[in-house]
Amino acid sequence: MEQRFQVGVITSTHGVRGEVKVFPTTDDPARFKKLKQVILDTGKEDMELEITGVKFFKNMVILKFKGIDDMDTANKYRQKSLYVTRENAVKLEKNEYFIADLIGLAVSSEEGEDLGFIDDVLQTGANDVYVIKKAGEEDLLLPAIKDCVKEVDIEGGKMVVHVLPGLRDLN
Repeated sequence: MEQRFQVGVITSTHGVRGEVKVFPTTDDPARFKKLKQVILDTGKEDMELEITGVKFFKNMVILKFKGIDDMDTANKYRQKSLYVTRENAVKLEKNEYFIADLIGLAVSSEEGEDLGFIDDVLQTGANDVYVIKKAGEEDLLLPAIKDCVKEVDIEGGKMVVHVLPGLRDLN
């Protein structure tokens, strides 16, 4: 299981006082208001950064970090990812899962047929769609609805599904 989750990517600096523009990769950008710290992956090491200011501009979040007080220092972190630990992640409701935890799950049908593994999760307006890959076969696109998803065992690394009639014919 993933122990940290990406919440954004620093795209550029903002102004001369060390603020950065962040493209949010979380479902809820407003969560940055509640975050006290994030983990910056510099490519060489992980740095814990304390958030001292949050603003919103268009589809971006503008963050100010303690100890980063000029544009040159902030510019070093362009295109770097920001993460939170599992403890600081959004609390999930029943039958909700982090995409990072779903990727790689082995998928089988109710009848026990090996369907492959979850390779990707497509987020559509109505519901998510699981992309299930199996060597030598076309991808199976399965809607993440309770009629299809019968059992999810993150700890056990598996998912049991019901493939609705016609879904295999769509691929």
